[in-house]
Amino acid sequence: MLMVEGSLMLSCLIPALHFADGTASAISASGLFTFFLGLLLRVSYHDARTITDRRNAYLLVVLLWVVLALFGTLPFLATGTLHTFSDALFESMSGITSTGATVFSAVEWLPASILLWRSMTQWFGGFGIVLLVLAIVPSLGINKYSLYTAEASGADNTGKQSSTMAATIRQTLGVYLTLTLLFVFLLWKSGMHPWDALNITFTNISSGGFSIYNNSLEHLTHLQQYIVALAMLLSGVNFMLIFHLVTFRWDRIRTKLDQLSFFLGTFVIASLFVCFALRATAHIPWADALRCATVQTISVLTTTGSLVADTSSWWVPITFLFVILSLCGGMAGSTTGGLKAMRVLILHRNVRKILHDRLHPHAVNPVRLNGRPVSSEIITNVMVIFVVYVLVITVGIMLLMLCGINATESVGAIIACITGYGPGLGLSGGFGCYGAFTTAAKYLCAFFMLLGRLECLTLLILLVPAFWKK
Repeated sequence: MLMVEGSLMLSCLIPALHFADGTASAISASGLFTFFLGLLLRVSYHDARTITDRRNAYLLVVLLWVVLALFGTLPFLATGTLHTFSDALFESMSGITSTGATVFSAVEWLPASILLWRSMTQWFGGFGIVLLVLAIVPSLGINKYSLYTAEASGADNTGKQSSTMAATIRQTLGVYLTLTLLFVFLLWKSGMHPWDALNITFTNISSGGFSIYNNSLEHLTHLQQYIVALAMLLSGVNFMLIFHLVTFRWDRIRTKLDQLSFFLGTFVIASLFVCFALRATAHIPWADALRCATVQTISVLTTTGSLVADTSSWWVPITFLFVILSLCGGMAGSTTGGLKAMRVLILHRNVRKILHDRLHPHAVNPVRLNGRPVSSEIITNVMVIFVVYVLVITVGIMLLMLCGINATESVGAIIACITGYGPGLGLSGGFGCYGAFTTAAKYLCAFFMLLGRLECLTLLILLVPAFWKK
């Protein structure tokens, strides 16, 4: 994976040379160092052992994200665009985890090579580094199912067999690449410069949200904003569902209809609320209110973080709604962060079941998805993840306040980092940035980005003493 990351760094030489931004030597040094270090490790340890112990699988997943984020700091530091390691790690971790939080107050002055590197880290990390490992290195000798569930633990993965994992990952990667090419083409045909189309597609199809403009999506034409909104919407849909739709496998589509309808229903209802709220409070035309509501709501729901306007000036209840939507997230099996729509749906139906059982204690009323009962194991898993999510956010807010950040900023930053949404509240909200945060706060936010990307349990399990015992 270091060889892959080094190759991606070297590809940033193309804009460096084309735009003559003066970063060619720094990008070359960063890319070559990363690539040849990976090559040296590959040659030195070519006899890979099969990893069957789940503890090693969890450890490998965490190490992959940490190491690649650390090496991702090299282009920022070598080119001099960032001068401190804390800033570079924050920006690199935000990119690799497709969070979208940034320390840059203005990005338009950045060299073209760095702009592409920021976009590429999100596109690279959006698919999931571990899934990419399994897709391009099928002979790695690792138990694929153990590694897959280590990165993305949840209800949607329960029941998958390791024998079908390789095909699933290839099909998912195929959908991801196809959508990327499709939206680069659509944005280019809409009149956008190919350079802009490439970067904007990379950061929005990955649910990342980095931008090459200070005002994010605000400067785009209305058609282009709707195209980007469609890209974000599809990035929030389960990629295997998209594959089954394209290949007309209706029998498999039915297994995810409940989750899809919940995701789309949430998007429609929230968009209508924001539209009417903007019309009533900001008195903007209906067409603009609908456009802003549609694009911004799907950006929040898919935890992308792209902005169609400075949302920090919007009505406060809209901001609160956006916080709730970012915690929900898109469908399981997509590039989005948050709890995921499936877990929220199971939580909702489990609460409804408990209330029904209190009225009718002898009735048989199981929690169902797509007409089938959900096992108690899955319900327990979802409940545990929800409780851990709430506790982790609570502890994170307290720790960030101890780092000298005020309460509003702390709440917004922790939720934005753990969900992968990016923009927070206060100075870090809207078109703002995290540059004014203290060094300790930046390290803490970077940790919570990783924690959220690995859905808490995968990283927290390493902190359990029993994990390290034989």
